[in-house]
Amino acid sequence: MRVLFIGGTGIISTAVSRLAVEKGLDLFHLNRGVRKVNLPGVQTLMADIHQPENVRAALEDTRFDVVVDWIAYTPDDIERDLALFRGRVRQFIFISSASAYQKPPTHYIVTESTPLHNPYWAYSRNKIAAEERLMRAYREEGFPVTIVRPSLTYDSNFPIAIGGWGCYTLADRLKKGQPIIVHGDGSSLEVVTHSEDFARGFLGLVGNWQALGHAFHITTDEVLTWNQIYETIADALGVEAKIAHIPTDFIVRVVPELLGSLQGDKTWSLVYDNRKIKAFVPGFQAVIPFREGIRRTLAWFDADETRKRIDPAVNDEMERILAAYGKAAV
Repeated sequence: MRVLFIGGTGIISTAVSRLAVEKGLDLFHLNRGVRKVNLPGVQTLMADIHQPENVRAALEDTRFDVVVDWIAYTPDDIERDLALFRGRVRQFIFISSASAYQKPPTHYIVTESTPLHNPYWAYSRNKIAAEERLMRAYREEGFPVTIVRPSLTYDSNFPIAIGGWGCYTLADRLKKGQPIIVHGDGSSLEVVTHSEDFARGFLGLVGNWQALGHAFHITTDEVLTWNQIYETIADALGVEAKIAHIPTDFIVRVVPELLGSLQGDKTWSLVYDNRKIKAFVPGFQAVIPFREGIRRTLAWFDADETRKRIDPAVNDEMERILAAYGKAAV
């Protein structure tokens, strides 16, 4: 099966790419080649997806069974993809986001039929609009779309709400005994999914023609509180977490940029019902518990000291919130 990933070198898509090659897929990446990732067996087509003429030149007359766009965010991106791939693909998979689900939620259990509505986060609203455009193309012209909505997925990153994404800042604070921030009282429910578990479910949808016209989320069934997530990270580091619990509404008053990712996503208790992905991908089950997965994350950082990047802006942000609340630790 010939498959094209637009992007393909992110945290989730790298894990999917590795497993796709192991399974014998003929995998191509279309990207600018800026992020260097060692993926033997993947063929790279060099082009900027935002320059469609260059993309057409890179693709030439090549046809793909499946195209996955990992980096489409807006309806304009979807219009571009429709123009590029109409009549050239048997399945187009759009990577949306579980943050598109209804906020505030009216029920903590989320299914694929949960309404899509997020007044807090423009990112989520753009994903919703992109989904709606693709489903209209499916209904009106038979464009073969499948929608996938990842939730909080991790690998070489810490799946956290506050403390930095893609850096080592949170771990550094924990190791130094500095306070970290958990929104609210830390008792709201969350699921954090290892990218390898996501990849197993996702690849079951690739080339699965029964999935056309459908939307799926793919998560673990393990449910944790935010306190447990941060405490598990600290335990894997061999330290005790000094947690400062601060109300979400106070945090976003101090740092308005966090409104989307907190009130638009991580504030609410959410548990994802995975019966649909399990029905379409028989045998799928997330098998990596967080206590094991986070140790893999820490081992990845330990394997190369240059990966342990401390982001001063993240530290400054946390100190600003702590100072404004007047609370150094529990």
